Amino acid sequence: MTPPAENGADISQPGFRILAQFTRDLSFENPNAPESLRADGQGLQPQIDIGVEMNARGRPDGLFEVDLKLSAQAKRGDSVAFHVELLYGGLFQITGVPESELEMVLMIECPRYLFPFARRLISDVTAEGGFPPFQLDPIDFAGVYAARKAQGQSGFTGAA
Repeated sequence: MTPPAENGADISQPGFRILAQFTRDLSFENPNAPESLRADGQGLQPQIDIGVEMNARGRPDGLFEVDLKLSAQAKRGDSVAFHVELLYGGLFQITGVPESELEMVLMIECPRYLFPFARRLISDVTAEGGFPPFQLDPIDFAGVYAARKAQGQSGFTGAA
């Protein structure tokens, strides 16, 4: 029988805890203000390009850092309305997960838990920039992970 952890939890069961969440870097640009804030009569809907990156790394203390990088750029024609970039991180304790599944947990499940908080920051900063709050659509982190694996990229640096 596996001994219980210090807090009495059974460490043989897979699970993870979010020990901390934090903003590593946040950038918001509104290069054409105040003109970009005016409603134009042309009714041009902005074209929005979204970027998503995930990275994870093991630490010497057995914990894992996971970073979620989200970027969004809105353009009307050739003019940039806004550009926002957020690097949001979390510190995770992961127990009972087989080594063969650890990368998937770090690159899919951990970003899934960080996303709502990162999404809220982007919404708030675009609203503070004078635009309607920009709500990122939910992200299929399993799909992003699978696409990166297909390209030979991982984003996970093993335990230190």
